[in-house]
Amino acid sequence: MNAFTCDVCGQLLFFDNSSCLQCGSVLGFETATMRLLALTPDGEVLRPSDGGTASYRHCGNRLAARCNWLVPADDPSALCGSCRLTTVRPNDSEADAMAAFADAESAKRRLIYQLGDLGLPISGLDEDPVNGVAFEFLSSRGRDVTTGHENGVITLDLSESDDAHREFVRLQLGEAYRTVLGHLRHEIGHYYWPILVEGQGRTERFRQLFGDERVPYQAELERHYAAGPSSDWAMTHVSQYATMHPWEDWAETFAHYLHIRSGIQSADSFGLRVDDPSVAAGHKAGSDTSHLSIGPLIDAWLALTIAMNAMSRSIGEGDLYPFVLPPRVVEKLDFVHGLL
Repeated sequence: MNAFTCDVCGQLLFFDNSSCLQCGSVLGFETATMRLLALTPDGEVLRPSDGGTASYRHCGNRLAARCNWLVPADDPSALCGSCRLTTVRPNDSEADAMAAFADAESAKRRLIYQLGDLGLPISGLDEDPVNGVAFEFLSSRGRDVTTGHENGVITLDLSESDDAHREFVRLQLGEAYRTVLGHLRHEIGHYYWPILVEGQGRTERFRQLFGDERVPYQAELERHYAAGPSSDWAMTHVSQYATMHPWEDWAETFAHYLHIRSGIQSADSFGLRVDDPSVAAGHKAGSDTSHLSIGPLIDAWLALTIAMNAMSRSIGEGDLYPFVLPPRVVEKLDFVHGLL
């Protein structure tokens, strides 16, 4: 995620800001330029404070989803491009569910920002019934909701927005990491599999790295929860869940790649640099990546995460990045990197 600055006063801004805390300017995110704009009201529309001639409206979910994205004034839709992708959400009267919905939408905006930054195509199912995507954010109160992806529809159980519930599930499943953004990055990985792998004719290479996706999914699911992963799973997979089926290995690896890219972009944007001893430790912790196109990215990431983990421990917290990246996992990440 990039850092932003106020067009009026130069104050540091963050992606979710809706107003500048220094000069009070109204802010809005403009997707065409990927900028957080300072805005001046002009009648019923908003115009860029830097003198630009474009005109905008706030997204209709400004309150319900804490959305700070803009809608072009001549766009008939009341919602921004991110909010339009959500086709099912709680009723306004469900206070707890609506708070969780706002958290989920905040994570989704980060996902949509990153997809746009990477140049990955995304459109709604209403625009493209064959290749589009839709998000359903549902409360599991009084009903069963399963987070997952099917035929372009990504469903999220809004209880994942509750820190206590999510931590309870994370510990039950022995996961190193569990967040709403992580869920969304995983599920969008499923959505992109036919586009990036099948669509680019890379199925055979995929099978060499991840396994044969044609093995029955339900049987592998039952095997995974009955027997669990092999004792050496960490040498070949980025998470235990990735061992369940090649599709899940792909989605976990794809999500992890997005984590790395976003983390590196944030560090660069804020001018964070690390030197020895973390750089040297990163080289020792990693494998030889010189033959891989992702090599420089992985080297920079390992050095950065060693420093981040040390900082996290210094204030009494656990590791911010509780993962290792063995050679086989790096090779899979390189496959994703090459596709993009």
